[in-house]
Amino acid sequence: MDKIKARVTEIFSSIQGEGIFLGAKQIFVRFKGCNLSCVFCDERSKARYKEYEPLGLLSEVKFLELSGGPHHSVSLTGGEPLLYADFLKDFFKLSKKEGYRYYLETNGTLPGELGKVIDYVDIVAMDFKLPSSTGQGAFWDEHEEFLKIALRKKVFVKAIITANTKKEDIEKAVSILKKIKENIPLILQPASPTRAGDKLVDKDRLLGFLEVGSKHKLDNIRVIPQVHKLLNLK
Repeated sequence: MDKIKARVTEIFSSIQGEGIFLGAKQIFVRFKGCNLSCVFCDERSKARYKEYEPLGLLSEVKFLELSGGPHHSVSLTGGEPLLYADFLKDFFKLSKKEGYRYYLETNGTLPGELGKVIDYVDIVAMDFKLPSSTGQGAFWDEHEEFLKIALRKKVFVKAIITANTKKEDIEKAVSILKKIKENIPLILQPASPTRAGDKLVDKDRLLGFLEVGSKHKLDNIRVIPQVHKLLNLK
């Protein structure tokens, strides 16, 4: 039987530029492909990739750890890593003796796939895909089911904010978080421009969105931009 393979566009060591682990040194494994197509997406859809078997990927991670010194965690990003849940499960089983901490960056729409790997993941960084931000349909039910599974580990949520983001979407996201568990951190992340003419999110809109959290007594709501792009890092 053929071994499961995954398409990976990049493996590198850098600094986490988003969310509550901002500034942490990580090994990044960027998987190719996504089940969504958000208007602000900066995934390199035409990027070259290499197919890896689990053991081959583990060898690359180990090399970066040995050559670059200790890292806070291994970030599995994309694209959408959970498209490769079966591959990841095999990879985690192979690497369990290495002592790595795994940080899963995900769009939060595939709860069934998360269930396959949650026992091996340490941190879940989940995106709330707000309909007014993404230009797509709503995924509220999927996000709620996803969060219930993710609560077995350390979890926080990001919501990409654009010039089109509506206050009612922030209200809905906050209500789901309050329903699931108190004080899941919510990071409002202004979208970095990806095309000429993209509008920046103004301060007053961001302050208004923060007030939604305050109104619902959500203490762990913050605005954090993509710092790695400000610093011109990978």
